[in-house]
Amino acid sequence: MENFGAKNRQNHNTQNPPMKSDKCLLSTQILLRILAIAFTLAATSMILTSKQAVTVFGIEMDARYSYSSAFKFFAIANMIGCAFSVLSLILASVLGHKTPDPKNYFYMFIHDLITMALLLAGCAAATAVGYVGKYGESHSGWMPICDHVDKFCRKVSHSIMLSYVAMILYLCLTIISANQSRKIIV
Repeated sequence: MENFGAKNRQNHNTQNPPMKSDKCLLSTQILLRILAIAFTLAATSMILTSKQAVTVFGIEMDARYSYSSAFKFFAIANMIGCAFSVLSLILASVLGHKTPDPKNYFYMFIHDLITMALLLAGCAAATAVGYVGKYGESHSGWMPICDHVDKFCRKVSHSIMLSYVAMILYLCLTIISANQSRKIIV
């Protein structure tokens, strides 16, 4: 009888820490999703407002994100990433109040993986246009215009950096979701 009581206490003790760790995991996911919303929203607003007009040798020159299909794709990818982040924040909050189910983590894993891939594709497209170095120094591609429109180039490079941070946040979320979805019993 004492053995049964000891086993019962062991089961009771081992059930409490997962509940605490589930709440900690949920809090971490919510925090990472809020940060992802902030970074994708900031990257989107920066790229959408990046423009500069200058006069070079008497010719009016205008630089805008909309002149590059890669930057358009980057802006749209960040908009979608921000919308997906808001959706996943709502889903994580709702699912957090229910009993933890590994199947839900699998669906969140797929969602996070797709969002991360989309953000990575947007960043890669924008970066491939031409590398913008520190303080807008141009290195390749069309970026020699950065000698003339350095404000535009700095804004674009800051937007790309913010989007890379959001992508890294989604990488962390993907790892967390993948780890939790391993518990699926087939």
